[in-house]
Amino acid sequence: MNDEQMVADVDREKQRVRERVWDVLDANGATHDATAHGRIPDFAGSQEAAARLGGLPAWNRARVIKSVPDKAQLPVRALALSEGKTVFMAVPKLADPHPFYLLDPTALTIPPTEAASSRVAAGIAPKVGVDALQPVDMVVLGSVAVNRAGVRIGKGAGYSDLEFAFLTEAGLIGEHTVVVTTVHGLQVLDEEMPATTHDVGVDVIVTPEEVITCRSPHRPSGLMWDHLSPRKIASIPVLAARAPRR
Repeated sequence: MNDEQMVADVDREKQRVRERVWDVLDANGATHDATAHGRIPDFAGSQEAAARLGGLPAWNRARVIKSVPDKAQLPVRALALSEGKTVFMAVPKLADPHPFYLLDPTALTIPPTEAASSRVAAGIAPKVGVDALQPVDMVVLGSVAVNRAGVRIGKGAGYSDLEFAFLTEAGLIGEHTVVVTTVHGLQVLDEEMPATTHDVGVDVIVTPEEVITCRSPHRPSGLMWDHLSPRKIASIPVLAARAPRR
């Protein structure tokens, strides 16, 4: 089996996990949307999970936070800004030569809870390139499912893994960086989950009720070009500019 076929098989397995978790969340009314399907779930209790994350020593030490723009992690971004932490998050689909919005808490003219919204941030935050960013103390990810070993499944677009990989190559993510996901308890599975070598594992899972520390989660050391289609590379300027010739 070649690498391309292996990745395709793992993707199908991941989708089966997503559908199962989305179904469970819907059946239990555990999100704020009409359905959890097709997205990073905006789970009930996201405020409580953010508050629990805010009590961790790793959070208190962190000064620079890289966060996903999803609604479920909005309370985390708002908390970070209110505590004077710098937050950056990706431009949708990384479709800009300057692929990150940079939220500087010292420059905000609106409350952190407003600035933390991805829609508002897109209108007030400058877009910056990787060279304008500081080393990242904590990465905050959204998830569809995660297990207690730190294996994480997102909604399937793969952008969080790509961002992590090229920030690692740029030297902005390293051994000191803590990777966290906030989720509903129903999104935490007690089973093995499918993963590829480009998938980012998490160090810490935070739910409204508990904090789970994961042992030795997988981290890619950089971009895996063989796992990226020419179409995907061409759609992301920062990748297209660096892509090796095939």
